[in-house]
Amino acid sequence: MKRFNYELPGMSEIRTRFIDLLAERREQIASHTVAAWDAKNPDDIKTNLAAAQATLHQIAGTAGSLGFGPLGDTARACEIRIIKHLEDNDGRSLTCPGDLIVELDEFVVQCRAVSHPN
Repeated sequence: MKRFNYELPGMSEIRTRFIDLLAERREQIASHTVAAWDAKNPDDIKTNLAAAQATLHQIAGTAGSLGFGPLGDTARACEIRIIKHLEDNDGRSLTCPGDLIVELDEFVVQCRAVSHPN
């Protein structure tokens, strides 16, 4: 059976916009990650992790449908990890675990590898 490489009209532009937004979103995630790591107050940790989670959610929801499945999967895994961490930890004793920071940093690096097609 022959496969057709058919793309819906406008998908190229949508993909380009996603890649452009990805640069901004990865910087937001990086900024919130560093802020959560540096925070001394549990509320500040929670606020920054929740903001990173919201941005990851946006990426995860779009990436796969635009041909960036592995990126979307990683975004979803990071998002779920943050949600679970926030749910499992008491607000008064919330910390920011180093392994979560490493995971988010690896996601930011993965985002940098996504570029416009030639």
